[in-house]
Amino acid sequence: MKNNNSNKTDFPLAVVVLAAGKGTRMKDPSKAKVMYEILGKPMIYYVLDLSVQLNPARLIVIVGYQREKVIDYLQRTYPDVEIVIQADQLGTGHAVMQAEKALSDFWGNVIILSGDVPLLSLQTVSRMLDLHNNNKASATILTAELEDPAGYGRIMRNADGSVRKIVEDRDATEQEKAVKEVNSGIYVFNRNNLFESLKYITPQNSQKEYYLTDVFEYFWKKGWKICAYKTDNPIEILGVNTIEQLERLSRFIGGKT
Repeated sequence: MKNNNSNKTDFPLAVVVLAAGKGTRMKDPSKAKVMYEILGKPMIYYVLDLSVQLNPARLIVIVGYQREKVIDYLQRTYPDVEIVIQADQLGTGHAVMQAEKALSDFWGNVIILSGDVPLLSLQTVSRMLDLHNNNKASATILTAELEDPAGYGRIMRNADGSVRKIVEDRDATEQEKAVKEVNSGIYVFNRNNLFESLKYITPQNSQKEYYLTDVFEYFWKKGWKICAYKTDNPIEILGVNTIEQLERLSRFIGGKT
């Protein structure tokens, strides 16, 4: 998916959609998580529909678990999408690493979207991109303020609004847990900064996975600016990990149509 008018700014945009996950808690090993349906369409449809509206220079989908079925759907529905395989699902950081070769000839911004977060709006993502570009940021995080932020990484800001730290819930002090602004897992990165930093993350955690959030330690070490755009509609950042969450988002989307 390439065009000359790739984005409304002077910064070319690549979209990378993470769609390799198994969805263990969905209880059906025959189906990739992103293929669970909302109103008769796979979850990934909503993410790709948004991606296309961004008019990116490149649109890449990372597939893994039950990839044959996902690839079949993509080739029938979005034939211009570039497909990259994550053969072993070793975390979000590892998934994004797989896109480096495909983006070897690309410069500009890379936005990372999750195939199981179907409610993001074009307005929110466009504003996030504007903030990123206007501030000449190396990375920008989409955040939201939640009444119950338990389980989410908390966003700690500097006085100028830039991000100085992300504290995971399990590591947070009581004072940090009182912060209600959370990390959504949706990011915009400068392409070169992203792939440079990915070389320095390690799977030193209980899951033995490469976490994309670990790149920020390298960003701070290098003094690269990290911004955050806080959506005023927190439901947009909600992902699907269980059938109950799928049903909840289905009701919400159904109410909008």
